[in-house]
Amino acid sequence: MSVAISAKDVKKLRDMTGAGMMDCKKALAEAEGDVDKAVELLRKKGQKLSAKRADRDAKEGVVIAKTSGNRNNGIVIRLSCETDFVAKNQDFVDFANSVADIILKNLPADLEAALALPFNSELSIGDKITEQIGVIGEKVELSSYHKLETAAGQGQVIPYIHMGHRAGVIVALNLEGSNIIEPGKNVAMQVAAMRPIAVDKDGVDSTVVEKEIEIGKEQARELGKPEAMLEKIAMGKLNKFYKERTLLNQQYVKDGSMNVQAYLQSIDKKLTITDFRHVELG
Repeated sequence: MSVAISAKDVKKLRDMTGAGMMDCKKALAEAEGDVDKAVELLRKKGQKLSAKRADRDAKEGVVIAKTSGNRNNGIVIRLSCETDFVAKNQDFVDFANSVADIILKNLPADLEAALALPFNSELSIGDKITEQIGVIGEKVELSSYHKLETAAGQGQVIPYIHMGHRAGVIVALNLEGSNIIEPGKNVAMQVAAMRPIAVDKDGVDSTVVEKEIEIGKEQARELGKPEAMLEKIAMGKLNKFYKERTLLNQQYVKDGSMNVQAYLQSIDKKLTITDFRHVELG
């Protein structure tokens, strides 16, 4: 004997899970009207779908950058999905923001710890994402999480979201104060536009430096330069590399007459960037 499924129960299940009306109705029918059991069935559907779609590319999604009220802490996450259609859906953006809020409040050590955080009284963030896979019908994953922290009185973190959530940046500055917020955002925009790999040359990995020196030498050698000059030429190219790829040495995009370090010092002689994180889709 089949159980009559009311429109009220279908709406209740839809409100609880975000699943489609027909999916909710089918789950309630299978659960013989038991809403809690229907929720579990939808979650299982999500888990099965997750396994099926594990090898799919999730190159779309949204990037969220947020900071705490006192701006001492900041996080940037990427919640990935398969299609631009889903990424632009306001429910998906709202869900990403909810996940970001929980992560910002708890500042977990890494991505694994972030997924283990409780989303609500019943589900972890990881479980909720699995549930969303069943609701949305495509691969969804929390694919990136980074944080920056500054001690009270010793700096602040400024966020910036670029191109409708397609990229996000957080930058840490060594000074506090409302007058630092706009310069911080300007530098975060610089990071999004110019994609530096480190704050300054001291932050560039030694293997990258060695590779650039070897490339410089080989290029000079191919041009027929004497072996005795190769090292000097390569070091000149390395300095150019630092100017192009390290944040403080880059030409400031809003004023080409100065680099980023000079721009910050025009605001305050002591002002500098101590760290940054940049996440983008793809």
